[in-house]
Amino acid sequence: MRSLLLFCSFVFCSQTLAERPNVLLLISDDQRPDTIAALGNDLIQTPNLDRFVREGSVFTRAICSNPICTPSRAEILTGSSGFRCGVMDFGKPIDSAIPTMSKWFSAAGYSTSYVGKWHNDGKPIDRGYKFTRGLYCGGGGKFAKPQVDFAGRPVTGYRGWIFQDDQGNLFPEKGVGLTPEISRHFADAAIEIIQFSGEKPFFLHVNFTSPHDPLMLPPGWETKYDPDTMELPANFLPEHLFDHGNFDGRDEKLFLWPRTPQETRREIAAYYAVISYMDEQIGRVMAALNASGKADNTVVIFSSDHGLSVGSHGLRGKQTMYEHTIGIPMLMQGPGIPKSMCFDAQCYLRDLFPTLCDLVGIDGPGKQIDGLSLKPILDGRTERVHDFVVGYFRNFQRMIRTDEWKYIEYPAVDRQQLFHLKQDPDERTNLISVEAHSATRDQLKTQMRNWFRNQGDSVYVGADAEQ
Repeated sequence: MRSLLLFCSFVFCSQTLAERPNVLLLISDDQRPDTIAALGNDLIQTPNLDRFVREGSVFTRAICSNPICTPSRAEILTGSSGFRCGVMDFGKPIDSAIPTMSKWFSAAGYSTSYVGKWHNDGKPIDRGYKFTRGLYCGGGGKFAKPQVDFAGRPVTGYRGWIFQDDQGNLFPEKGVGLTPEISRHFADAAIEIIQFSGEKPFFLHVNFTSPHDPLMLPPGWETKYDPDTMELPANFLPEHLFDHGNFDGRDEKLFLWPRTPQETRREIAAYYAVISYMDEQIGRVMAALNASGKADNTVVIFSSDHGLSVGSHGLRGKQTMYEHTIGIPMLMQGPGIPKSMCFDAQCYLRDLFPTLCDLVGIDGPGKQIDGLSLKPILDGRTERVHDFVVGYFRNFQRMIRTDEWKYIEYPAVDRQQLFHLKQDPDERTNLISVEAHSATRDQLKTQMRNWFRNQGDSVYVGADAEQ
């Protein structure tokens, strides 16, 4: 840390701390990449996210690595894969030796704050955030009551989650579990931080819970989306073709087997309503940023921890390597970010850490983390920083994706898939047994397995290897 502090004192000689760009990092939960109107969804209403698309840049092939909440959020915080930071599943602590964005920006002189869902070990103030507002995490079990979602299904997620502060005081009056207006509470907290931000640049990290289940119809959006007019995903199926490793997972039990068009359309309508309400609240946060006079000097990032199936491939939840789940929206605007640009370079959530360092002009952690800065792409100096990206879920799934191809292995059931994404973006035709593509299949398999072996992945180097 001493070397970082020495560096910071050096860079601030040429630019005062107060002149540094602010950072506003907005993260949703379970949001598919195809749920933004300006990016081609004609049914959903997202005017504020659409403004990001018009006034900033979009990375259309961004992915998470591990499509479950805790490890994906650890990837954002650390700029590292689960193999490096130690978080491969729920309940795993972040390796304390790994840098986090919050500590890094705090050491560089930023006022670091956190709003919303916390789903990693400890609390935000343990990870370098100076303070929180609207903190939402577990601990309110004694206040919990049975709930049902918009469809009358018993709630199985976020039971006992509650608003609290850094001293452990609980605020049940704001609701226990997910509520229809929860995004408003997060926006209120973010607005308060922006309004009272001082001369120091701020690093404000806002984690929404939307559109994670249980879906509760938010005020003003109860009837805006008619289920009968919702389009089924192009890759909708009544059932997945085989056990992908999470058939009995909580997410999958939310839908009936087999999946039906009626249930799926009803779910999509509620899913869109929750996203649209969150979009309204993001609009309020951006209005507060504009009113503060700091908008022109603030880097704003919007993304999600992973996507969701909602009927695609016969699944409801995440925990897959398909594009609708491993893929995420990634929107950027602010100083140093070109306007109205779409980039198809492959990238990860973990790339946000070094990218933000580059965008605000502070030294990044370099090889201490796995992420790579996307600023050379934004600047037009290169078209890619990754030749391929990989994904993984427990010991059930491993994936590699190149510009055109995706190869997936399911080690527990000895199944493989090969998709030509240029010709088959919805991943409906498995080419694994097509002899004409055998060379591509074998090359991707070797490339993927070598990457995972280099991480010490027990799936490929033995059960006694480091997880």
